[in-house]
Amino acid sequence: MEGRTYELTVNGAAHLVERTWLGESLLSVLRDGLGLYGAKNACEQGECGSCSVLLDGVVVCACLELAEACAGCPITTVEGLGPSGELTDVQRAFVDEGAVQCGFCTPGLVVATHELLDRRPDPSELEIREALAGNLCRCTGYGRILAAVQATAAARRGPGDGARD
Repeated sequence: MEGRTYELTVNGAAHLVERTWLGESLLSVLRDGLGLYGAKNACEQGECGSCSVLLDGVVVCACLELAEACAGCPITTVEGLGPSGELTDVQRAFVDEGAVQCGFCTPGLVVATHELLDRRPDPSELEIREALAGNLCRCTGYGRILAAVQATAAARRGPGDGARD
C-alpha cells in the first residue's frame, strides 16, 4: 500500500508529509517525520499529557489525533511557543520555580499552561489544577508546577495589579 501525502501547518510553517499510513498519529508524524521531539511519547493512550500540542488553539494529546485529519488546522508544539532558541515566560518560570525535574512531562505542561494563561490571564488555583489535570508528573508533586503557573500569571499582570476577575 502506497503512503499518503498531505500538508500540515506546524509552528507557522507548512510541511509536506509523505509516505504515512492512514492511521498514523500526529505524535508520530511530529517526532519521526518532522523531527520535533518536544512532544513526548509516553502512554500512547491520552492519559499522561506528555504529547500535548495546540491544535487550532486547543490542547490535545497528539498521540490520539490522526495526523492526516489535522491537515488545514494550525498546530503549535512546545518548540513553536516562543522565538527560536529563547525560553518563553512560562518556560523560564518552570526553571525558576524548580518545576522541571526529569523534563519528560514538562513540554506538555508548558503547552497547557500557555493555553490556560492565554485564555484566562489570572486563573485561580482551582482553574490551574483543572487546566493541568490531563498532565501527569511523577517527579515534582505539582506544588512547584502550580507555583510556576502562578508566577507567570503574576508577572504578566505586572506590579501592583493583584485583582482577579
